[in-house]
Amino acid sequence: MDVSSFKPFLKCEAAGLAQFKKQWEPQPPKSGPNLLIFGNFIHSYFQSEKAHQEYITKDSKTRKEIFKYGKPEKGFKKDYVAGGLADSMIKTLAGDEVFNSVYMPGDKEVIVTGKLGNHLWKGKIDSLSLDRGLFCDLKTVDKIHKKHWIEGQNYPTNFIVERGYVMQIALYQELIYQTFGKWLQPFIFAVSKQDPPDHDLFDFDTNSIREMMEENIETIKANQERVFNLIAGKEQPIRCEQCAYCRKSKQITHSIHITDIELD
Repeated sequence: MDVSSFKPFLKCEAAGLAQFKKQWEPQPPKSGPNLLIFGNFIHSYFQSEKAHQEYITKDSKTRKEIFKYGKPEKGFKKDYVAGGLADSMIKTLAGDEVFNSVYMPGDKEVIVTGKLGNHLWKGKIDSLSLDRGLFCDLKTVDKIHKKHWIEGQNYPTNFIVERGYVMQIALYQELIYQTFGKWLQPFIFAVSKQDPPDHDLFDFDTNSIREMMEENIETIKANQERVFNLIAGKEQPIRCEQCAYCRKSKQITHSIHITDIELD
């Protein structure tokens, strides 16, 4: 199991299972680039020139997103062309001394594995520096300082908390320890899609954040048995009836009294 596959189950089991089995995937935004391909475009650039070239031409879906008519010989689309959004974000990071001294020296895309309880987990570390005792994750965001909201919480939070990156970093830290026997300090580099892009470096070095990371590991342990049973078909997923997948696949089974209508 990996954290990107696991997190959707915590929001809606039915959607998480359909996504895991590749029976459904969230629709990309109607305007702007495909978020996954766009993010990987930037990641691969800082991995190596070879990795970048292999990524942008690896399959028809990626080529269709990045190149005009899906053909490299026709040139890049506007978001990827020189001077475009991706190019601007790459140059922002490449021109930063801290990024070059912290992120770039590390080994890129390092696979780590381990176990939580009886279940196997894996992760891919964007930049790993065992000798310096740190690892980094690179995130592309629409706006770094944008307010985000979590259901049931009446105050805003930041993108790192709202998108479940605390869980991801906590898991990576654990898997790195199981793989290499070292506890490393985590960092997140973020670059925004604004014009011009914003960028920053974020650490997890406070008692409250460390407690939050521990809580996220416990959340994984408490839910992983259920998720693995869902994948194995031993249990049936619960539908939230409000997410995009549930709306798309919904079939009416009974009437609801007007006083029982759930409100967001």
